[in-house]
Amino acid sequence: MQERLDAILDRGPAGVRWSVCLRDGVSTPAERAADDVLGTASIGKLLLLAEVARRDPSSLDRRVARCDAVPVADSGIWQHLRVDELSVHDLAVLVAATSDNLATNALIAHVGLDAVAACGRDLGLRRTSLLDVVRGFRDDTVPEQLSCGSARELAGFMAAVAAGQLVDASVSARLAGWLALNTDLSMVASAFALDPLAHTARDEPGVRLFNKTGTNSGVRGDVGHVSGAGGSMSYAVLANVIDPALHPHVLATMREVGDLLVDRVG
Repeated sequence: MQERLDAILDRGPAGVRWSVCLRDGVSTPAERAADDVLGTASIGKLLLLAEVARRDPSSLDRRVARCDAVPVADSGIWQHLRVDELSVHDLAVLVAATSDNLATNALIAHVGLDAVAACGRDLGLRRTSLLDVVRGFRDDTVPEQLSCGSARELAGFMAAVAAGQLVDASVSARLAGWLALNTDLSMVASAFALDPLAHTARDEPGVRLFNKTGTNSGVRGDVGHVSGAGGSMSYAVLANVIDPALHPHVLATMREVGDLLVDRVG
C-alpha cells in the first residue's frame, strides 16, 4: 500500500505539499509527511463538533441566535433561511452536512474558542487546532488561517470515532452520525460512488462513510473513515498549494488515493 501511495503522489502535480495518513485500526500501512502541519480550512470544525458532542446531551436543545454569530457568507445554507434561531443540535448538523460557516460561528459564540482548544488538548491533539471564527477577510490582526493540522492526528481522530473511543461510545456515535451527513464527496470520497445527498448506513448497504472536508484558495483536504465488506480504513489526505490552478490536478490525485482505499475495503 505504501508503494502505491508513493506512486500516486509522485506522479501528481508538482508544487503541492501533502500530508497523508492511511490508517487500518492501530496500524498505518501508508503515509506521506504525516506529521507535517498544513492549513486545513474547514476540517478544523471537527474540533468544534467534538466539543459540542461531548457536552451534556440536554445542551443540544438550547437555542442559539443567528445575530450572535460573526457574519459570514460562502458555504452553508442558514444564511438563506428565514429562521433566526436554531438548536445546538441543528447547528451541528448544518456544520457537518454543508460546512455551514454561519452555523460554525454561532456554535463558536455559544461554546467559545477556549473550550474548543481545551477539547483538542484533552483529545491529545498537538498539531491540530481550530484557530479562529470563519471570516470573509483576514488581515494581520487575526490568525492567518481558520485551522491547521497533521494527517496523522486527523486520521487518528477518525479512527477513534469509528472505534467508539473519542471520549466514549455515545459521543463517538453522535459525532459519526453528524459527519455521515456530509454532502461534499468531491475529493478522496469521490472514489466511493456514493450518493452525496444520502449515504448513511440505511441508505447505502455497501460502502459506508463519514468524513469532513476543507476547501479554500490554498487548501484541499478530506479526512474520514470508510468501511466495506473487505474491512475499514481511516484516512486523512491534506494538500496545500500556492497556485489555485493546481486544484483540478490535486482532486484527481485525491481520487486516486480514494481508489486505493476502495481496493482495501472492498
